[in-house]
Amino acid sequence: MHRVIGERDLEATQFDADDARDLLRDMIRARRFDERAVALQRRGWMSGYPPFAGQEATQVGTAHALAADDWLFPTYRSNAMQIARGVPMSDLLAFRRGHPEFNSDHDLPIFPQAVPIATQLPHAVGAGMAADHQDEDHAIVCDFGDGATSEGDFHEAMNFAGVFDAPVVFLCENNGWAISLPRERQTASPSIAEKAEAYGFEGAQVDGMDPLAVREAVEIALDRARDGEPVLVESLTYRRGAHTTSDDPSRYRDDDPDLPAWRTSDPVERFTEYLTDRDVIDETFVEQCEEDADDELADAVETAEAIPDPASDELFEHVYAEPTPELERQRASIAGDD
Repeated sequence: MHRVIGERDLEATQFDADDARDLLRDMIRARRFDERAVALQRRGWMSGYPPFAGQEATQVGTAHALAADDWLFPTYRSNAMQIARGVPMSDLLAFRRGHPEFNSDHDLPIFPQAVPIATQLPHAVGAGMAADHQDEDHAIVCDFGDGATSEGDFHEAMNFAGVFDAPVVFLCENNGWAISLPRERQTASPSIAEKAEAYGFEGAQVDGMDPLAVREAVEIALDRARDGEPVLVESLTYRRGAHTTSDDPSRYRDDDPDLPAWRTSDPVERFTEYLTDRDVIDETFVEQCEEDADDELADAVETAEAIPDPASDELFEHVYAEPTPELERQRASIAGDD
């Protein structure tokens, strides 16, 4: 198990105080975003939302491990990862209101988030194989949940990555639940990480509630991937809330899971305590981060709300190469021109 908190001081890592503060700042930004997004959904501002509370350390640590030209293939719960990567909060909010995902036209190397389970994994491997074919030196991080490992896409992607030495890091956020299915009901293997052995490459486990450990483990995995050795990283975290805002976790789980305390702890509080005990931060730092995040969120909500609703005939854009007479008739009918 790869871990820093509880085993090493900051000085015993390759990171300095600024690195640690940057990680915590993005974790606080992500937590405030998640809380605000849930509140917005509850009042009907958007139709649905997948909370990620408890997974901030894994996602922010991974985002900070990426080099500038490394590609991220996110899943629908990877909001903290995208925020830490630089995606405007307004883009993520607008997407949940039915607008295009890249409303800001940012040019970050991020693939559109996948809502269907595991469909982004073969895409990530294809992108890695293409990078290798073109002699490019960037790597790919593909993020997914433990439920995705039961999909055929997962096994196909792992197989291709192993056969073709694709520069891909498979990052499994094992939060203990595939919607309502607990991990032990989903796979009989002792770990998800060891599934990599069947495909000819290595797997590793990391304390997913420890952003320093996650960043360190993913950086190591990325270095190996750039050398043509794919890696499966299983980040052990815990889903503190519901699968989505339409889910009621009280129907299938209790609040006292049979897991060690580190796994169910609040990662923001845990890291804050670690840094406070080492005089890396103080209360003023946390308060300022929260205030800055709230200001950023206020601007993001305003930006998302200002996006105009699309015209009804835009439904037909990109459907036909050339408009047919029947299509033109339908457009006119919708627009009320006949």
